[in-house]
Amino acid sequence: MSVEKNMPEIRFKGFSGDWERSPLSNFISSLDAGVSVNSGDKPAGEDEFGVLKTSCVTNGIFELNENKVVSDTIEINRLKEPVLKNTIIISRMNTPSLVGANAYVDESYSNYFLPDRLWAAKPTANGDLQFLANILGSAKGREALSNLATGTSGSMKNISKPSVLCLKFYVPKDPEQTAIGNIFQKLDSLINQHQQKHDKLSNIKKAMLEKMFPKQGETIPEIRFKEFSGEWDEKELGEIGNTFTGLAGKTKDDFGHGQGRFITYMNVFSNVISNQNLVEPVEIDKSQNEVEKGDVFFTTSSETPEEVGMSSVWMGDTPNMYLNSFCFGYRPKQKIDSYFLAYILRARAFRKQVVFLAQGVSRYNISKTKVMDIKICMPNISEQQKIGRYFQKLDVLINQHQQQITKLNHVKLACLSKMFV
Repeated sequence: MSVEKNMPEIRFKGFSGDWERSPLSNFISSLDAGVSVNSGDKPAGEDEFGVLKTSCVTNGIFELNENKVVSDTIEINRLKEPVLKNTIIISRMNTPSLVGANAYVDESYSNYFLPDRLWAAKPTANGDLQFLANILGSAKGREALSNLATGTSGSMKNISKPSVLCLKFYVPKDPEQTAIGNIFQKLDSLINQHQQKHDKLSNIKKAMLEKMFPKQGETIPEIRFKEFSGEWDEKELGEIGNTFTGLAGKTKDDFGHGQGRFITYMNVFSNVISNQNLVEPVEIDKSQNEVEKGDVFFTTSSETPEEVGMSSVWMGDTPNMYLNSFCFGYRPKQKIDSYFLAYILRARAFRKQVVFLAQGVSRYNISKTKVMDIKICMPNISEQQKIGRYFQKLDVLINQHQQQITKLNHVKLACLSKMFV
């Protein structure tokens, strides 16, 4: 009969032997929570005080920006349990799927504090806390913590200090703990670097969408490429293009086979430029309009007014492609740079007008006729092309960082499943 060895599937060279089972109390001296305080809706600035949100550990990496500003002097004086280096923040009270979420903290922040729903796990003199953080962040660790959760509420569960400290895991000797902890620290550092660059570029894009297109009632943008000048022309959408309806046919699920493809609602909602891979088979009616390169799609309905009327531009030339029935199409009848059009329709000035038109209670809708009455300002084609390419390049960089984040997270998950017992 074979005897199962208590050692990981993947291991660094130079280490051998079984890992030993040990309670968390050997490595954690205390679990200390903060207090609940009244806070604002925005994150704290550099010289302000902030209280962490439980979402700061949701993704397994400590995210300092997930906090709320505390401005009132009385509330500031009530704050306790600052964010300290070499601790593990654990969500002690959360939804069933998120209770026990945790992340390692590698730097102290004296003006940021824990709320009552988060613990700071502080180290003993034994072992490597960063190694332990990766055990707790692994699938087995998260499951073990989640299994400790109790409570009568179906939406909120909590875990107790004694139950956490009694949890047992297999651990190696200190040198191997340090080696494993270091590799995950490097992975987390790379993920964090790409996340910071992704967030910085996303913020630049958000700011430029507001500043590189004229505000409502104006005809000149706040920021402009230096070689261009003069006012932009103001025209109603209906003057420069025509609408067409989305697909009224049945999908592959109804017929069992598809003669064409349709662009889904979420494709339009989520992407400034439609993703050509996010399409589904459909049974078509030949009388319906195929989409063409440069067509714009608008969602007609959503659960909130802020989300209704989102737009996307189709840049593909694949035949037999059709639009989802929950959207309507718009086809320019004069020369307009497609990328410029894609981004101006996502700019704040245009979105405010669409949201104003949204009608409904539990679900909001827009009239395509009224959308066609909205005016947009357009420069000459050369300026359109330069603006369009600028935002296109920004999106390419943002997507590259997102792809690296996704790739590194997959590597981390694979290591978490194979480098621990």
